Amino acid sequence: MKRFYKAVTVAVENGGFRVMLDGRPLRTVGGRAQLVPSAPLAEALAAEWSGQGETLDPAAFVLRDLTDYAIDVVLPGKAAVADELLPYAETDTLCYRAEPDEALGMRQRAVWEPLLSAAEERWQVRFVRVAGIMHRPQPPETLARLREELAQIDAFTLAALRNTAALAASLVLGLQALEPGADIDTLWDAANLEEDWQAQLWGKDAEALERRARRHAAFAAAARFAALARS
Repeated sequence: MKRFYKAVTVAVENGGFRVMLDGRPLRTVGGRAQLVPSAPLAEALAAEWSGQGETLDPAAFVLRDLTDYAIDVVLPGKAAVADELLPYAETDTLCYRAEPDEALGMRQRAVWEPLLSAAEERWQVRFVRVAGIMHRPQPPETLARLREELAQIDAFTLAALRNTAALAASLVLGLQALEPGADIDTLWDAANLEEDWQAQLWGKDAEALERRARRHAAFAAAARFAALARS
């Protein structure tokens, strides 16, 4: 699509902020007013539009897509989105490990245990650690407590969590990535520990490295989106 606007501005409207293209307010893909809760997020959305060339690049609208999802999907149905996220705790990557006496298992314990223990302390829950790939259910009280946590999260943060949890295959890492001051690179390395381990053993593949970089960028972008929304 050809660029159809010249001026990109931000306006204050109904207690929120809205991007304007040539004075016309933007709407979401679902037709709702694209109102965001913070000026920094609105400015970042405006920057996506300002940074376009003569032809619009849909892949460059990462923050816009997250915003539309928050407004069109999460706001009308937070409970349903929470239901979609909870399975990432039931099969959390941090809980499934190699045998304890294997080199990979030792590495997983060294990297993952501090992160999982911190989550247990913060939310006052207990996660079951599993040696191998056979599924073992997490305690019902753990899942109930995490559901309470998800219910307290605002729509824009939940939209970001949908991406961070899915990319990390971990609700724990997904939530930790959205905390103020989170070390995104360290958390992403933790999520990719097994993949990186295999690459060290058998060599690095160019396509796998490119895929890892794209997913890392998406993980970081979702965390940035949440930070901008609460600014």
